[in-house]
Amino acid sequence: MAKVLIATLYSPDPVLLAANRLGPDRLILLLDETDRKTQEESFKLIQESLGRVVDVKKVETKAYDIVKIAEKCVEIIDMQPKNDDIFVNITSGRKTKALGLLFASYARCDRVKKIAYNPEEDKTAVVWLPKLSFKLTESQKKVLAALDTESNTKLSLSDLAETIGISRAMLYRNIDELRDLGYISTEEKLVLTDAGRIAKL
Repeated sequence: MAKVLIATLYSPDPVLLAANRLGPDRLILLLDETDRKTQEESFKLIQESLGRVVDVKKVETKAYDIVKIAEKCVEIIDMQPKNDDIFVNITSGRKTKALGLLFASYARCDRVKKIAYNPEEDKTAVVWLPKLSFKLTESQKKVLAALDTESNTKLSLSDLAETIGISRAMLYRNIDELRDLGYISTEEKLVLTDAGRIAKL
């Protein structure tokens, strides 16, 4: 069993602090796909400091697309061996990157052991964030998955219920609940929101 730390990166200090406290075997750092000179310098410093004792990797993600960031982070979490302990630190880097990683942690809350944030005001403090979950029912997952296909958003509700394999009454209830959670929009037609795209990961 290995300890894995997945962290956002801008300045190296929060990552070095988290790595020193946790003692990970593997450190995965999220860098922007473009315009990342400072991030590369921070990565190099971390690799020089920890690279002899820790497997340090970098993964490129979008800078501002929270859905794409969350998708990439879920992919990273899913790639880790099942018995590894996964820790997340969202201190350094862009807020969009931190939110994408946080939402990915919620999508895989059963795999993530702890989520940490280190306040800038107190370098020694750690704020442990709650491990939340999207807690979707199986039928809600089916609705979100179906709405992720453009052709299904054009179906009548009866046809959509048949495609998913649930009753119309169950579909109506799921639509109401998913709309209230902000996972779908029903304004013009049934469509997934960004929150819905993340929740279904």
